Amino acid sequence: MDLIKKLTGKNPSEYEMVAKLLVNNSDKELFSKLVKQDDFLFDFIKDNVAKRIQDACNKENYLNLLNFLEFYSASYDTMIARVLYSFSGDELLAQMKEIFLNGTDSEKAYAVKYFSFVTKEKIEEMLPLLRKTAKSNFEPLSLNSIEVLSIVSDEESKQDAIERLSSEDEFEQFEAVKFLVNYQAKDLLDEIINVMKKSTLAENIAAEIPYLLSFDELFEQDADSALLVLCNILNAIPEIIPVSSVVDYGIYEVLERLTQEKLTSSSAVALRLAKDKFEELCSNEEYLFDCDKNTKDEVQEINKLLNKVNIKKLESLFYDELFDGSDFVFFALDYVNEVEELETLLDSENQTLILKVLTLLKEKGALNQARKDLALGNVTNLEIQQIIKVL
Repeated sequence: MDLIKKLTGKNPSEYEMVAKLLVNNSDKELFSKLVKQDDFLFDFIKDNVAKRIQDACNKENYLNLLNFLEFYSASYDTMIARVLYSFSGDELLAQMKEIFLNGTDSEKAYAVKYFSFVTKEKIEEMLPLLRKTAKSNFEPLSLNSIEVLSIVSDEESKQDAIERLSSEDEFEQFEAVKFLVNYQAKDLLDEIINVMKKSTLAENIAAEIPYLLSFDELFEQDADSALLVLCNILNAIPEIIPVSSVVDYGIYEVLERLTQEKLTSSSAVALRLAKDKFEELCSNEEYLFDCDKNTKDEVQEINKLLNKVNIKKLESLFYDELFDGSDFVFFALDYVNEVEELETLLDSENQTLILKVLTLLKEKGALNQARKDLALGNVTNLEIQQIIKVL
């Protein structure tokens, strides 16, 4: 029987034996095979395997784990770092610093995870380099570096990210958001939300925010901000955000909450958007083909929940979001049929919104020269002017 199957299985006599063989023999080939299974194993199975390997470690064999550092896995890095530190204390610190300075990206990522167990004063001289590796293209090294910077409350790296939030480069802003989310800078939620509202990468930014604060926390702080994050996430599934995220974010619980609370114009928009999205996911097998059973079941349950929502009751509230300063106007527009309501937005200060309205008017067969001329009188962006002229 395959050793990986035994290690991940339910039989204690088998998995304990394989875990001991893995550690005692420093079996790099077996560990490499285990790491390659990361994408195919459920998280709870990987958690079980990590504990089994940890239980197989002792004072005599724990250093054998150092031979596994060339095979990076986020499923086992914390366990390996914890074992190394628990048996050695700071005795391995010099060696781990050397690995961090001269190792491969994989080895560096493990070394940085080890630093997360060490007091700040003992890695003080590493902080300048950690600030650099926090921007590494090797994501595990970047994430682990940010984690350590957060643990030691490194203000210099945090301030650098705050400054990058104001960058004119939206990709630079997005990188700053990812840093602050992983740094767990919850005090900067408002600033991150404001960046999301103005960015063409709003959906990508929204996908990060629930890792900073849960939806329950977001609703507690500001319901409309929570709903805006939700709308952007829903809009991004599955093109930008994988369908499996519905489980990660607890989307069922969020939508159930909205169906039970008093409707507002913004929650009505979110529920309408969700209803369309999950009907679409359930009507096309391609969207769910690669999903695990848990995700498929969750999507079906959400769709059942939303099928109970009264569409007419939602539609009566959409029009309250049809004004220039609404954060939900772009989402609400897709559900507005009255041409006169759309026409009122042609004198908007938001030129992208004007273009969106004209596009919808064309789809409804209601785009005439008078409406184009009205829009052009309020548009200064040459690129948008050209698009309007050829509509």
